[in-house]
Amino acid sequence: MKNVIPEKGNLLVSEPSVIGDDSFSRSVILLTEFNTEGVVGFILNKPLDCTLDQLIPDISLKLEVYQGGPVETDNLYFLHNIPDLIPESHLIEDGIYWGGDFHAVSDLLKQGVITGEEIKFFLGYSGWERSQLENELDSHSWVVVENTDSKHLLSDNMHDIWKKKMKNLGGAYELWSNAPENPSYN
Repeated sequence: MKNVIPEKGNLLVSEPSVIGDDSFSRSVILLTEFNTEGVVGFILNKPLDCTLDQLIPDISLKLEVYQGGPVETDNLYFLHNIPDLIPESHLIEDGIYWGGDFHAVSDLLKQGVITGEEIKFFLGYSGWERSQLENELDSHSWVVVENTDSKHLLSDNMHDIWKKKMKNLGGAYELWSNAPENPSYN
């Protein structure tokens, strides 16, 4: 399958592999920035074993936190669909925004205005120099697909998005959708 040229708002779907990178194996990444400077995105389907209240004790909501990628894993990032409530938000596409004023987010969470359905948190991000990602695309590490899931990207039911994307790609990819992550389980 020939990769399309990626752009901000597209999804990167990791190619199936029996051996691979722990960070990116079976990952689906939303590209939040794609320009001559480089590429930034967040892994949508890798929840961590911690919740937001464990990272920020004065926020009592037990929201899932996801592994955004292997870069700056000690920093918290967020995607959301409420730019009218969060100043300095950056539009990605189709009603999905990246970042903004975290103090506003914190206050809104404490007041119960944000409940979790409209925001998703990540530790770290995925980043590449543009040529680095182009090399990975040329070596068939990723498939670029159009994002048709904007309405669902912030929900907690994205854990199986990689499997769904494999089915949607069809052909040999569909076979991988039911393969166990660890081949020794087969």
